[in-house]
Amino acid sequence: MQKCDSLQEVRDEIDKVDYALVELISQRSHLVRQAASFKNSIDEVKADNRIEAIMQRVRKKGIELNINPNMLSELFTIMINEMVETEIAEFRNSGSF
Repeated sequence: MQKCDSLQEVRDEIDKVDYALVELISQRSHLVRQAASFKNSIDEVKADNRIEAIMQRVRKKGIELNINPNMLSELFTIMINEMVETEIAEFRNSGSF
């Protein structure tokens, strides 16, 4: 972890992290869209067991890294819910149902 010498340097580093997060979320979103082509039903798209496993891993990693697991759960819930809706739309548009 970088030690910053000023508030501006801290803010600049935060901005870099924010941009990296957006890029990673974009990558995740593109992968989710691809996943729709491998699924045969809306229930497969929703994949409740997969979502639960993701949430458990994220919470565990948060605890390991001393990040509030409740905050991570909220962030991932929002992200996953939105991406599931996107994947459902992709699934329906592909005519696979």
